[in-house]
Amino acid sequence: MQHRISEFFVGLLFGVGLLLSGMTDPSKVLGFLDLFGAWDPSLALVMGGAIMVGFFAFGVAKNRTVNFFGGAMSLPTSTQIDKRLVIGALLFGAGWGLAGFCPGPALVSLATGQAKAAFFVAFMIAGMVLCDMVDRRSNRARSV
Repeated sequence: MQHRISEFFVGLLFGVGLLLSGMTDPSKVLGFLDLFGAWDPSLALVMGGAIMVGFFAFGVAKNRTVNFFGGAMSLPTSTQIDKRLVIGALLFGAGWGLAGFCPGPALVSLATGQAKAAFFVAFMIAGMVLCDMVDRRSNRARSV
């Protein structure tokens, strides 16, 4: 139960950070992505901060076999850039560029009542379900 409480507060902190940084405002995100128009570089600081935190966190995590609560910890080991990764990155980028949302900020925006976020989250979930269905079919076809 203790780790669930910690997860809640870490998620809450993350959500508040997204709100304060402007990541939940699609127009701010689209302004950051508009390199050849009215570019807004302010989110570069958010991205830089996230990269720094991730750099140090993964540096600590790669030397551990258990998390801070004693549970098993495993990090991805693949270093291969394959078709699935490229297609997923392209779809993620297209969705981010078209809507101004990525998954975390979309969920926070949904909680604040943004109608646009509700559509994005609904289609994000539909995409996840569709991807799972395609994976299952693909795995069945390979095993036959």
